[in-house]
Amino acid sequence: QVQVVESGGGLVQSGGSLRLSCAASGFSFSYYAMRWYRQAPGKERELVAHITSAGGSTNYADSVKGRFTISKDNAKNTVYLQMSSLKPEDTAVYYCNRPRRVRGESEYWGQGTQVTVTS
Repeated sequence: QVQVVESGGGLVQSGGSLRLSCAASGFSFSYYAMRWYRQAPGKERELVAHITSAGGSTNYADSVKGRFTISKDNAKNTVYLQMSSLKPEDTAVYYCNRPRRVRGESEYWGQGTQVTVTS
């Protein structure tokens, strides 16, 4: 079955860096775009970054542009989110998402990994 499993979250000081990983299985990873979302307490889940299936194109939320980098290793079935210059407002649970590729297909979410940035 399809699984996406995040790792790499933790506690970091403002200005620090973290790299999140999302290991995928159960589907043809190289055919799918992948996304990272986050949800802070009391807020709606928001799209942070998107990468196309081959990794040739990326998009970011304005709030993280220039600080976060999404990448995809199709040989390892893994998508990454490199986060730098972290701010307290980046504190959230970060979720890996495999979106639908065709109509009628399900999308899948990981269980989330907590990122806490202290000032």
